[in-house]
Amino acid sequence: MNNIYIPPVVKNLLIINILFFIGTLALNPNNTYPLVQWFAVYYFDSPDFRIWQPITYMFMHSPVNYFHIIFNMFALYSFGSILEQRWGGKKFIIFYFITGLGALALQWAVQSYEIYSTVGHFIQDISTYSAKSKEEFNLLGDIYYGPMLGASGAIFGLLVAFGMLYPNAELMILFIPVPVKAKYIIPIYIVIELVSGVAQVAGDSVAHYAHLGGAIIGFILVKIWKDRKDNFYTLYE
Repeated sequence: MNNIYIPPVVKNLLIINILFFIGTLALNPNNTYPLVQWFAVYYFDSPDFRIWQPITYMFMHSPVNYFHIIFNMFALYSFGSILEQRWGGKKFIIFYFITGLGALALQWAVQSYEIYSTVGHFIQDISTYSAKSKEEFNLLGDIYYGPMLGASGAIFGLLVAFGMLYPNAELMILFIPVPVKAKYIIPIYIVIELVSGVAQVAGDSVAHYAHLGGAIIGFILVKIWKDRKDNFYTLYE
């Protein structure tokens, strides 16, 4: 354990996420989780939206599903550490926040389209709107009053960046007994998210389009930043 090195930006992101998670669990009067309402992000036209939420939502995680934060923090440590050592702290943190914001932008775009497709216009005051059906009521309620939280959008950006820069890195995947190269498993993972988002399975609360948004922005940034003279001589290729 003494030989484990965590670069400074990744280390601080891990600490902040864990502190937010502990705070969410500790400050929980009557099982209301008020920090979720304040620091998760709501649809930009929601009465619960606050200007700081597009940043703070990246540090919030589900207080009832511990695997949410465990997976994200493990991925942040595993892939983020390698990318920060390659890019440096400044470039890494820029990448992290831009992919997180890109994830939110795509999620909002999809939600806006769903609202327009359902009611024919963009609602300005949800409190006075009368839904015409139960399905419409549920859709608008989920969009306007359902918070989005988690670092997953930025994490998907990191996964895509890792797969592009280290395509031949062999990864061990749960339930697969042999290592699989990043250039194979990460695209499959992205396709699964796309299919899941389009399918819109009832009861699925995962923001699949946010994951895709982070992945898309991550792909674009790596393409922009890629130095043509970089031969990518690393342990992973």
